Amino acid sequence: MDAYQCVRTLRSVRSFRPEALSREAIERILQAGRWSGSSKNTQPWQFVVVQDRARLEALSRCGAYAGHLAGAACGIVVVGEPGAGGLDLGRCAQNLMLVAWNEGIGSCIASLHDEGTARDILGGVPADHGVRTAISFGYPAPPDDLIQGRPRTSVLPRLGRRPLGELVHWEQWTARA
Repeated sequence: MDAYQCVRTLRSVRSFRPEALSREAIERILQAGRWSGSSKNTQPWQFVVVQDRARLEALSRCGAYAGHLAGAACGIVVVGEPGAGGLDLGRCAQNLMLVAWNEGIGSCIASLHDEGTARDILGGVPADHGVRTAISFGYPAPPDDLIQGRPRTSVLPRLGRRPLGELVHWEQWTARA
């Protein structure tokens, strides 16, 4: 699909079919992360690819809304090197997710609030590296309308996208009625 269509249709996928992702698909996704832009071209990220079910389940308990990792075919933890800024890591995560979507692979980002446990699960991540973000990947299954066991509408502040007219101010800020 073209880039605009890919961005416009990308949504978080939290339910996955059981089939594995090919090594080639995972490597294409990783290449998209590698090619992300970053401040001063620092490329302040490394990736830990997790396919082991027990490890995915353990990581799913490291964040308040990370449960989708347990059912994913693959998880990628974006490890921030010392000095990594959130914008650079966010750009990287978005690239991973967009290329996956272009391949028909769904994804959902998770914050790892229990960074110490996540670090232990991954083993050997240097103490000065951030372990705060994981992304689940897999072929989409029909959603079950629950997020962490709660109705989707009770977790998400809105469904759908806000209209452009609510977001854009031309030339200067204008008050909204």
